[in-house]
Order: sequence, then C-alpha cells, then structure tokens
Amino acid sequence: MQVLILVIFGFVFTLQAAWAETVYVSNEQDNTVSVIDGSRLQLVDTIPVGRRPRGIGLSADRQKLYVAVGDDNRIDVVDLKTRKIEGFLPSGEDPELFVLHPDGRRLFVANENDNLVSVLDIPERRIVTEVEVGVEPEGMGVSPDGRYVVNTSETTSMLHVIDAQTLELVDNVLVGTRPRMAQVSADSRQIWVSSELRGTVEVFDTETREPLAKIGFEVPGVPHELIQAVGIQLTSDGSRTYVALGPANRVAEVDAKTFEVLRTYLVGQRVWHIALSPDGRRLYTANGNSSDVSVIDLENREVVKTIGVGRSPWGLVVAP
Repeated sequence: MQVLILVIFGFVFTLQAAWAETVYVSNEQDNTVSVIDGSRLQLVDTIPVGRRPRGIGLSADRQKLYVAVGDDNRIDVVDLKTRKIEGFLPSGEDPELFVLHPDGRRLFVANENDNLVSVLDIPERRIVTEVEVGVEPEGMGVSPDGRYVVNTSETTSMLHVIDAQTLELVDNVLVGTRPRMAQVSADSRQIWVSSELRGTVEVFDTETREPLAKIGFEVPGVPHELIQAVGIQLTSDGSRTYVALGPANRVAEVDAKTFEVLRTYLVGQRVWHIALSPDGRRLYTANGNSSDVSVIDLENREVVKTIGVGRSPWGLVVAP
C-alpha cells in the first residue's frame, strides 16, 4: 500500500492510497475463477474456465492467467485485460498444481493420475519431457535461482528434487504422511514441505536435503486430527512463513528464522491455499467448505474481511 504526502497551504496531509492488487480464485466445483478487487475487497467478476480448476498462476509478464483444469487435461490461458480464455496449453493428464520457472517460458506441472511432472515449453506450446515421480504428485515449487524444481507425492510421502537444467530427478526424500505443498525460500537455501495427515511442516537444506526443522501446530479446542498442514507461503524477506491448517480453520504464522509458531488466525472453513499480496501486508485464504476468501491484515494481525466466491475455492494468486 502506498502512502501519499500532500502539502496544502503549509499543512501536511498523509493519505493512504488503496491497494491496486487483484486476487484470482479458482472455484473447483463451479468451473470458474473469481476476481476480487483488492482496493475495495469486493468480488467484481467471474470468469468461466474448464472443468475442475485447481492450480492457478500468472505469466511472467503478468498479462495472462494460467489455470490447471484437471478434468479437461489442459491449462487454460486467460487474457487478464479481457478476462476471457484466449487459448489452451497441454498439461498431461489431470494437472493439479504447477510452477513457472524463473526463465518465464517453462511450466512444471504435477500430473496426479500419471505420477509424472510434465515440463511445458510455453512459447512452443508443447510438453518437452516428463519426469517420473511418486504416486499422486501435487505440490510444486521452484528455487528462485532457477536450479531446482521440487514436487511432493501424496501417497508415496516423498519430496522429489528435479534439476531444472538437465530435467533429471536428482533426489527423493521421505517426508511426513500425505505431503501437500513444497516451497523454496527466497534465498533458495531451504525447502519447506507440509504434511497434511501429520499436521506438520518440515524444512530441508536445498543442496544437501538434510532436515533442518520439523514444526508442529496446536490450536486450543481443536482436535489434533483436524490440524492438517496444507498450503504454504514464505515471505520474500525470509522472516515469516504462513501455513494453512485445513479443517482447523486457521492459518499459522511461523518465524522462519527460529521456526517458532507465533500465532494463528481464525479464517473460513477448510482453508486450503493461501497467497500474499505483492507488498506482503495482506494474506488471502481460499476456504473450500465455506466458499469464501478471508483477508488477513498482517500488520494489524487481524482478519478484516470475508468475501464470498464460488463453490469450493481451491487456489488463488494475487496480481499487482
């Protein structure tokens, strides 16, 4: 959020400019993407897409929206100016999550039914290779330095590390039961992996894959079996990590240096994926069972708005 300073007749006025960001939310049961205006925190549009949209992300120039539509076995490409589908990209069977490589031209796609990660060349609109991973691959992450792509397989309970240059699988690491997400820290030195059924997050050294920490969560009054770690978001300054806790209806804030859980936020029902605003001052959550999005003001440490979207919101991304 920008701050404007005006000087009028010798008096100084400080005004806070509205957020210009836009939030896009994939609605798994409605086959739509909801559009939220960040300045008003209101639903402003709904974009029809293919069947069962889940993973969602921006193109390198932030002019396109990529949407993985699992039941149509493709990636829909939405023009953000017209908010209409302008084309399709191949994805392999049943795409769930994907990650854009820092080179801006490759998507790495988790194909849940085929136990593969497909590597898609965007300009050429073709899959250049497939990497065999574990059973039911889901989580996808990439190191900001571009060296590694990481993937989790739910049934195998493994973290898979792929060399982004050679496109070879270089390591398999056993992790907590049913891993959902993997994300690499901004300095490319750590890999964070969530375990849905263990309700934990594990942190590994990117180069050695040695474990650095295991983080557990507790919510007073909530049974442990309902505390299921799923979505992860790391801040760009490396100070915090936010973890969605599924049916516990909470998001945990973790000190990324000490690995201490600092606090939790009460959000909507079955929070799945989460996304930070570009300035890092807000966190948006996709709440699958209550069909809404919670908005957390991270500076004031409070949930400031709940916004209704489509049925079963799953993934979300914030565009500046």
